[in-house]
Amino acid sequence: MIFSDMVKRNKRIVSGLAYLLLVIAPLCWAANVVLARGVIHIIAPVSFAFWRWLIAFLILLPFTWSHIKQDWQAVIQHWKVMAALSILGISGFNTLLYTAVHTTTAINVALIQTAMPSMIILISRLFFHERISKTQFVGVVCCLLGACLVVLRGNLHTFLKLSFVKGDLLMLTAVFLYALYCVLLRKRPRMHPMSFLTYIFGIGVLGLLPLYVWETAALDPFAFTRDAVLSILFVAVFPSIIAYFCWNRGIEMIGANRAGLFINLVPVFASIMAIYWLNESLEIFHVAGMALIFGGMILFNR
Repeated sequence: MIFSDMVKRNKRIVSGLAYLLLVIAPLCWAANVVLARGVIHIIAPVSFAFWRWLIAFLILLPFTWSHIKQDWQAVIQHWKVMAALSILGISGFNTLLYTAVHTTTAINVALIQTAMPSMIILISRLFFHERISKTQFVGVVCCLLGACLVVLRGNLHTFLKLSFVKGDLLMLTAVFLYALYCVLLRKRPRMHPMSFLTYIFGIGVLGLLPLYVWETAALDPFAFTRDAVLSILFVAVFPSIIAYFCWNRGIEMIGANRAGLFINLVPVFASIMAIYWLNESLEIFHVAGMALIFGGMILFNR
């Protein structure tokens, strides 16, 4: 009996820590969305993503070098999985996000991310045959309807005329890529978590290098002003190192399906920040979409 109580108590502690980690990550990512929207006139999207991950990689490298050497063989052995995770979660998702904010609002970008749990569960079901209950399925549908409401901007004619905003469609693509990343995390090799982050950051930078060279040649290189440097340093530390560590660890502790729903906290944090710092407006369809999303989140966790 005592042993059983200790096991239950330890499970509650582990779950509580996982939930804390999975709240920190969306808070950092919400700040990333709002900041990205705020610097669209001073940093091009690929350049922002490239320097973000390069700085994050260089910050981690001295602290993780010993683990990197120990895990080298695991990376070589599982290079296909590591490359896929890096391209999906590092190179692809963030570059599309930074491109999307040029043609849509920070609130929209954040709310569209709430489609991610549904995509995670769908992919998990299709490729790994994970089961969900009827109640959880209804929760997923509610979350998806909420995201659709935002993309349609509360107007069905948007769908009928196929007159979607380019940034919204780019963000939907980005969400699909990151859902794949979350599901594939179960295939990651056994290695130190900080070593794993360093490797996928580095591989992600290599994946962005050709695009960065092309963008620099096509556009004028951005100036390393004070605002640009501070913005890059912020996204290199908080949405990158801290958020990814918290997110990856949280998924390990409670699984991708349950963890994925915490993405729904991104629009809450982002909406507050965008209204305060970017003077964006919270529309009725935003509120309705958020209500559906949170209702679905509650149903799924039941």
